[in-house]
Amino acid sequence: MESPEIILEFKNITKVFPGVVAINKINFQLYKGEVHGLVGENGAGKSTLIKTCTGAEIPSSGTIVIDGKDYYSLTPALSKELNVGIIYQEFNLVNNMTVWENLFLGQFIGSGKNKKGLFINKKEMQNIAKDIVKKLSLDIDINEQVGSLSVGKQQLIEIGKELISGSNILIMDEPTAPLSTNETSILFNLIKQLKSEGIGIIYISHRLEEIFEICDRLTILRDGHLITTDTIASFTKEKMIKLMVGREMQNIFPPKPEKNIGDVLLKLENISGNGVKNVSLEIHRGEIFGLSGLIGAGRTELAQLIYGIANPNNGNMFLRNEKIKNLNPLRAIMKLIAYVPEDRKKDGVILNMPISHNITLPILKRISRLTLINKKKDSGFVEKYVKSLRIKISSSKNLVKTLSGGNQQKVAIAKALVAGADLVVLDEPTRGIDVGAKYEIYELMNLLINEGKTIIFISSEMLELIGMCDRIAVLCEGRITRVLDRNEFDQETMLQYASKHVKKN
Repeated sequence: MESPEIILEFKNITKVFPGVVAINKINFQLYKGEVHGLVGENGAGKSTLIKTCTGAEIPSSGTIVIDGKDYYSLTPALSKELNVGIIYQEFNLVNNMTVWENLFLGQFIGSGKNKKGLFINKKEMQNIAKDIVKKLSLDIDINEQVGSLSVGKQQLIEIGKELISGSNILIMDEPTAPLSTNETSILFNLIKQLKSEGIGIIYISHRLEEIFEICDRLTILRDGHLITTDTIASFTKEKMIKLMVGREMQNIFPPKPEKNIGDVLLKLENISGNGVKNVSLEIHRGEIFGLSGLIGAGRTELAQLIYGIANPNNGNMFLRNEKIKNLNPLRAIMKLIAYVPEDRKKDGVILNMPISHNITLPILKRISRLTLINKKKDSGFVEKYVKSLRIKISSSKNLVKTLSGGNQQKVAIAKALVAGADLVVLDEPTRGIDVGAKYEIYELMNLLINEGKTIIFISSEMLELIGMCDRIAVLCEGRITRVLDRNEFDQETMLQYASKHVKKN
C-alpha cells in the first residue's frame, strides 16, 4: 500500500517561555487530504504548536517541514506564501467593512492581466465573493457590513477567507464554537470537499463528538507533551478523555445536588424588544433554567434584556415581586443580577488588565476610600474567588490574557459573582474550553445552586442543557416555542421546537 504524502511535519518542536516549557519535543505529521484532530485540555500546548506553523511563535528548537523543505522558524508572511491557512477562535474581521471586502482582506485582486495592478478589480472580487457565500450556504448580501452579522455567520466568513487564499494546509481552531447545528453541518460538508481536493486539515475542538465524526487521525497533547497519535478508530470517548486529562472521568456531568426549588424569583410578561417577541417566563429560586435554540434564536438578546444591556419595548419584568423598569447593567448589579457574556474576551474580561483588577472591578466603590483601593479588602475578594473557582494562576498580578481559555472564563464568572448576585445569567460559559474545565464549570454551577442562587444557562450544546438543567425554554426567531420539564428532555424534541417549521401562536 502506498504511503500517504506528508505535507506538514513537526520534528522535536519545543517552545520555552520564561519559566514555562509550553511544548516539549513534539513530533507530528499531517497527510495530504486528511483531517487530523488535535485535542488536549486548555494549556496543553495546542495553540502554541499551531502558532509555530503560522509564524506567530518562533520555536526554541526543532524543525518544521513543509512540502519536504526544512524551516527552523517561520514568519506570518512566509507561512502564507507556503499556503498555510488558519482560522483562529478570535475573528480577524473589520466590522464596518462589507462581506466581500472582509473576504479579500490582505489578498485583493488587482486590475490588469497579471491581477497586480494599482487598482483593485472590484467586479471580479465581488463575483468571487458571491460564489464563496453560496458555497458556504449563507443567505446574505455581500455588500452587507460584517458587524451586522451573527457570530455564526462571521465564523463562516472567516472560513471563506481561507477558501479564497487557496491554502493547502488549513488549521481550524474551534471552528464550530459559534455555529448552529445547521451551520456545523455546512462546515462538515465543506471539510469533506476540501479533503477530497487534497487539502490537509488540522482540526482542533473541545467537542469530542465532532472529532469522531470528521477526523481520520488524532493527536493528544497534555501539559506540553505528546501523549499519542493514532487512527480515530483506535479511540473511544472515554479513552480520549482519560488521555487528555490524565485521569478517569466516569461521568461528563457531576452528580446532581439535592435541590429546594422555591418561589418565583424572575417573572417576564410579554417581553418584546431587542429581537425578542412576547416572551413570558417564570424562573424559580434554586433552579438551573436553560435557554436553547439555534444561533440567532434570541437567547443572548433575552439575556441582555434581563441584565439591562437593552430595554424592552413592551411587557413587564418582575424581580422578587418588584416591577423593574429602565434597567441598566449598573442597576442590575445593584439588584443582584450577574451576567457572564457569550464573548468573554470581548465583553467578559479585560485581557490587558491584571486578574485581580478584573475580579474586583464591579465592587471598586465598596473596596475603595476616596480614590484609593483598600488592598487588603481587594486581595481578600481575589483570594476567595481564585480558591473557590479553582482558577489556576501563578500570581493575581498577571494579565488575564496570559491564562488559558478555561481560566479566563472563571475570571469572568468571578467578576460577575463578586457583587453577591443571586440571579446568575451564564451565556455559553463552556464555549471553547476543554472537557476538564467544563466539568469544573458544571461543579461551580451546582455550588451556586447549593448556595441558594438561581442560574439562567444558555448553551448551543443540547447535551449539556439536558445534563444540567431543571427546565429548558426553546426559542425560535425571538419567541419561546416550548418550555420543557426534565421528564420531557429530548434532543429531537428540542431541535423540532428550535426549527422554523414549528407553528407559532
